[in-house]
Amino acid sequence: MNHIPRRRFGQNFLVSPGIIRRIVAAIAPKPADLLVEIGPGLGALTAPLLECVERLHVVEIDRDLIARLRQAWPPERLAIHEGDALAFDFASLGERIRIVGNLPYNISTPLLFHLAGFAGHVHDMHFMLQKEVVDRMVAAPGGGDYGRLSVMLQYRFDMERLFVVPPGAFNPAPKVDSAIVRLTPKKLGAGDTAKDSDVFARVVAAAFSQRRKMLRNTLRELIDEEGLVALGIKPTARAEELAVADYVRLADALA
Repeated sequence: MNHIPRRRFGQNFLVSPGIIRRIVAAIAPKPADLLVEIGPGLGALTAPLLECVERLHVVEIDRDLIARLRQAWPPERLAIHEGDALAFDFASLGERIRIVGNLPYNISTPLLFHLAGFAGHVHDMHFMLQKEVVDRMVAAPGGGDYGRLSVMLQYRFDMERLFVVPPGAFNPAPKVDSAIVRLTPKKLGAGDTAKDSDVFARVVAAAFSQRRKMLRNTLRELIDEEGLVALGIKPTARAEELAVADYVRLADALA
């Protein structure tokens, strides 16, 4: 049965055996791992992962692909969770979850924000994403790639770009390079965690809402210039100049 990739699901199927081997080697799955794959698609990663673990969980939204997966593997080997990964409760699977996947480009940013909420249940995550998204995830303060996504993910995870994947590794080939990224939850200590995570998220969103504007303008609804100075933050600074720790201090002052 031939499957036509569906644009609405952002389907680009990995077909390069060499790249698949590199991804599996980077993940290094162990037999007893609680491993879940987002968007298994045609099973390019699923099959080699199942050679390494006793049981694999997958989250898939496409019913035609689910039917193929059910024909290929019994439920005691492959646990299929039908539905949208954006709405899936990953915590329901247990603790020390290892999450992997070739994430659909059209939902990658909201999906990363969703997954960040499960950091306390995660051992690590390995994803294939558009290279420019990975560059934004791992960017340091001060550069053009550093933004809201960088701060929100770096607050919860240590991240590393592992290697770049060319368009020819996929069918259909995307118009851009991809990259593999590893996310490992941080062991947060006192002072690393914002008192109120909602306030932290609100401050970061406000700061980057108009990134060319100074903080005294973007944050004026939340804090005045004197308040910024008292925290050691220049009111004339722009959002990309602040490190994650600065945003934590800001949020704690407002909380």
